[in-house]
Amino acid sequence: MKIKLLDILNSTEGFVSGERLSNLLGVSRTAVWKQINSLKKDGYVIETQPRLGYRLLHRPDLLVKTEILSNLATEKWGKDYLYTFAEVDSTNELAKSYAAKGKPEGTVIIAEKQLQGKGRLGRTWLSPEGQGIWVSIIIRPNIMPYKAPQITFVLAVGMVRTLYKALGIKAQIKWPNDLLIKGKKVAGILTELSAEMERVNYIVFGIGLNVNQKIKDFPEELRNKAISLRIASGHYVSRVQVLKVMLEELERTYNEYLQRGFDYILEEWKNHCDTLGKEVQVFMDGTKLEGKAIDVDREGFLIIQDKENNIHRVIAGDVSLRDSSGNYA
Repeated sequence: MKIKLLDILNSTEGFVSGERLSNLLGVSRTAVWKQINSLKKDGYVIETQPRLGYRLLHRPDLLVKTEILSNLATEKWGKDYLYTFAEVDSTNELAKSYAAKGKPEGTVIIAEKQLQGKGRLGRTWLSPEGQGIWVSIIIRPNIMPYKAPQITFVLAVGMVRTLYKALGIKAQIKWPNDLLIKGKKVAGILTELSAEMERVNYIVFGIGLNVNQKIKDFPEELRNKAISLRIASGHYVSRVQVLKVMLEELERTYNEYLQRGFDYILEEWKNHCDTLGKEVQVFMDGTKLEGKAIDVDREGFLIIQDKENNIHRVIAGDVSLRDSSGNYA
């Protein structure tokens, strides 16, 4: 009822009487009053005037259910199973526990702050309160486990679409899971798999997206490597609106993958890839490989040609790109 109440207030210019709200919602005026107070506690500024009723003055940029679900245009993702938290250790860890208990595909877990945000290769992802989008989603694709790495490519394409649709920003993809704006990292994707020999039980993927950080908000050692949507766009960005577009575009891209196959997604991924055609340095299992990134195959392997023209297929590693001065970053 609170979400419907919010939609009515948001779509109405001026005041809405308590009696009208009561009729529209099919509840008592006392129930309306209680929901209004609940919205105020969530950070909404609602003016109350005797004989006039209620008027919405301000909506907070908080990742709460009322904001996320209002006019959310997904088919399934986040609609029935949406969990929001002020603070968690890790949204991915929480999502994995939910998935193991049988939560369905499209379950979404969001936190305003992560204490132990996870990145690839055991790294920590900085997740400060109120400045980004830290979200994990459960999917249960009917694919063979060996195809699971394809999901990261699907999500990367979905995120490129998200940033362009939401803000007109053209992002690029750094193999395998980073999103870049002007060569700086704005988002990372972490996928974790539970599978048996011939079937996927579930995949949990987490996305960390820097939204409203200023340059000074990043640790000094990251200021030349990281960027936020606010820095890229030059203005404050609504996290709620970006999150809605993100859920819609990720779901749409995922469904396209299931319906049309990986080749369709891979072609678009390559069109936005910042890695292919460049000299790279890859650290994997304690070894270093240098060469030119010439392709990505259907299994998601990065194909590298070294200086001796030997071909290497790399499925996981820490990739650095060589800049104009010959250094890798």
